Amino acid sequence: MKGQNKLFFAIIIALILGVAIGGFVHLQYPDSAKPFSQNIKLLGTVFIRLVQMIIAPLVFTTLVVGIAKMSDIKMIGRVGSKAMLWFISASLVSLFIGLILVNWLEPGHVTKLPIQDAASADELLKSSKGFSLEDFVKHIIPKSIFEAFATNEVLQIVVFSIMFGVALANLGDEYAQPVIKLFDVIAHAILKMVGYIMWFAPLGVLGAIAAVVATNGFEIFKVYAIYLRDFFFAIAVLWLVLLLVGYMILGNRLFDLLRRIKSPLLIAFSTTSSEAVFPKLVEELERFGCNNRVVSFILPLGYSFNLDGSMMYMTFASIFIAQIYGIEMSVGQQITMLLVLMLTSKGIAGVPRASLVIIVATCSMFGIPPEGIALILPIDHFCDMARSMTNVLGNALATSAVSKWEGQLDNHGGDM
Repeated sequence: MKGQNKLFFAIIIALILGVAIGGFVHLQYPDSAKPFSQNIKLLGTVFIRLVQMIIAPLVFTTLVVGIAKMSDIKMIGRVGSKAMLWFISASLVSLFIGLILVNWLEPGHVTKLPIQDAASADELLKSSKGFSLEDFVKHIIPKSIFEAFATNEVLQIVVFSIMFGVALANLGDEYAQPVIKLFDVIAHAILKMVGYIMWFAPLGVLGAIAAVVATNGFEIFKVYAIYLRDFFFAIAVLWLVLLLVGYMILGNRLFDLLRRIKSPLLIAFSTTSSEAVFPKLVEELERFGCNNRVVSFILPLGYSFNLDGSMMYMTFASIFIAQIYGIEMSVGQQITMLLVLMLTSKGIAGVPRASLVIIVATCSMFGIPPEGIALILPIDHFCDMARSMTNVLGNALATSAVSKWEGQLDNHGGDM
């Protein structure tokens, strides 16, 4: 754990330095803030791209090996059904928490936000147009596995990997074992790369945070203080619920799990990317004691279907925009919106700023001005930090819970 602690403290130091450097530039050299942000943001870009580079091969190899090693199709169905039960339940709970708290706290009624120029939302408005069942199907089923690899379409890679893994499991040991062994070696080699790449994380954190603070300064926290306060309170409630459920299932081992995933949580929070910690999360969950077959099967599915923080944010932000425009929605309409979000959010997993795209599409559907997304764009980065961190926690708990239910959770972790 010594290396893990060093990385954790390096990230904390980078986070503080990022805020200090960004604040200094914003206050002392405001004219240079924009070019400074563009340049220092490259540190974050380098880190994210290094991680993105290994996601597709890691998801593919670990998932294929996990399923092929199960060999028992009934086991695949059993593990998959338990995972989906968790995902659907967690998504509904997250959506309901967002819905209840935004109605209770009413941030849109008490906050006087400056009306933003809708031009800042143009890109998102274009992204949401034409969102349909056809797009949903196209996003799930790959036209070409090479295209899915090239664009890091995790959901499409998952679909292909499951089918390939099941086929391999039914091929017979004579043909399957050499392929499984090859993929297993590749997976472990990529996990070895994770260790090297994670040492770029502090630089990535410093670059991402410094860029945001240099551009927006500290004033943005004052302007949106109420919205941020209410949203982070809602996130805290969601964390409390998730941790209580986790404790009921894992007992005192929950605290060991949290110690294991503290660096992935912090990296996700700082870089606003739960995707950036996927390889590290695989490694830490296996060290925690989760069966590697279960991890390699459940975690990629979780990244497509179990985004608890994003789910809660969708209802919270959609109703907030309605409140800003003085649009009153009945309980029935809000429940309908919740169910629509539950379905449509599964269709664009892996899309950049997916939560915002879904919010725009949902607002259009319910007669709420979609341009209202421009109101929350300036602080979406800070909300995204909490969303990403919560998504990582939800997927770690889901994987650990399914491992426990399957009797595949070792009493003690260890090095791989």
